[in-house]
Amino acid sequence: MGILDGLMGHGSIVDPAKLAKHMDGVLIEGETVRMSYRVIRDFFVFTQKRLILVDVQGLTGSKVDYTSIPYRAITRFSVETAGTFDLDAELKIWVSGSPQPVSKTLKKGTDVRGIQRALAQGVLL
Repeated sequence: MGILDGLMGHGSIVDPAKLAKHMDGVLIEGETVRMSYRVIRDFFVFTQKRLILVDVQGLTGSKVDYTSIPYRAITRFSVETAGTFDLDAELKIWVSGSPQPVSKTLKKGTDVRGIQRALAQGVLL
């Protein structure tokens, strides 16, 4: 069901080994992926030092935007679950020095609690 979830936009946990292509040259020496989630073609990658938002763009997916947010820069975050009529969940991350949060829309069925837990582990521990 993992393939079907990915096609429908549902967030699913990704094996860090499968991210090697996307993370090549992004991680620093000694940095490892602790957990990652995939939503369609995009990824939320949690390392021991930061959150990396990987936005795969274009039809071929050859253009990729990497947004790196050190946990120490995250001042707060919120995760809104999907409802009965509102099928999308929403993640907002406030970063010091920026008045507007980084916002990501997540489809219903995304493991928003897992994403929230991973964020909390990075920010609070």
